[in-house]
Amino acid sequence: MELFSSAWLSALLAIVLIDLVLAGDNAIVIALAARNLPSHLQKRAIVWGTVGAVVVRSLMTLGVVWLLKIPGLMLVGGLGLVWIAYKLLVPQEGEHAHGAMATTFWGAMKTIVVADALMGVDNVLGVAGAAHGAFDLVVIGLLISVPIVVWGSTLVLKLVERFPIITYAGAGVLAYTAAHMIVSEPLLDDVFDPSMLNRVVAHAAVIAGVLAAGWWAAHRHARARMSTT
Repeated sequence: MELFSSAWLSALLAIVLIDLVLAGDNAIVIALAARNLPSHLQKRAIVWGTVGAVVVRSLMTLGVVWLLKIPGLMLVGGLGLVWIAYKLLVPQEGEHAHGAMATTFWGAMKTIVVADALMGVDNVLGVAGAAHGAFDLVVIGLLISVPIVVWGSTLVLKLVERFPIITYAGAGVLAYTAAHMIVSEPLLDDVFDPSMLNRVVAHAAVIAGVLAAGWWAAHRHARARMSTT
């Protein structure tokens, strides 16, 4: 594809738009994973979490042809993301309600990188398709998305600190992404393709299940803390 040709520019626009959408999911994961860190580590977690997201997505884009050959990959990635969305709502031992699944810097990094890898399966396929084999377009799109993810993570973190209930909205977005990956699994085409209703029900069930399970676990944790004080 010729540099700066109309086809190149239109492909770049498509990739930037895709990356803008993906930046929202990345920002939510990074903010939720970093919210229980000390304030002096939160900014570091945002920066390095963004770097990790870009590196993971770049590596996955390079291997997208190989990834396409793995049966069940979208299903496994979706189920993994369901678990992460749930765990981001569940307090751990020694944490208050609405705690994150990690209170250390490296624990937050692990959460961010794993979540980015799982979400990246669906995202990379879209970006690679829009790039039509031009890896320079993928790199430019990723570079453009970096400041968006950093800014978005900072904004979400501030909102979560002020309004903890936003944690549930963030987990809901991740659950939606997970449901989209699951219903997009080619192995399940016979289940979801014949009826749009099946897709809607699957999305609603995953989102409601994650939020309900997270709420129940958080309140059970809060009652347990009250009974020991």
